[in-house]
Amino acid sequence: MDTIFTLLMILVMIASVLLVIVIMAQNPKGGGLSGTFGGASSAQFGVQRTNDFMEKATWTLGSVIIVLIVLSVIMTGKPSQAAPVQQKPAQKEAPAKTAPASQTTPAKTPAAPAK
Repeated sequence: MDTIFTLLMILVMIASVLLVIVIMAQNPKGGGLSGTFGGASSAQFGVQRTNDFMEKATWTLGSVIIVLIVLSVIMTGKPSQAAPVQQKPAQKEAPAKTAPASQTTPAKTPAAPAK
């Protein structure tokens, strides 16, 4: 079980590195890989075919990473209940200090005018 998980994580890392390389090779202005190799590349592949390949490679590698991660989650399953986590004993809190009850004073009402 651990070897399968390790293999999946290695594949995820390889696919991630390849994805970074493919993304970095793209040119946001449309030149991309064809501009890197000069005119010989344009004659052989063409700019449009190179951009299509780079876009498909990006989507494919992204999909591969997602599938591998989902497979790794399925393979690991739920955590085992073999060793329960021990909790620290709860510390008793000191009783909260309460303020002394305040004496209530009757509200002062205005004196009624004398008649």
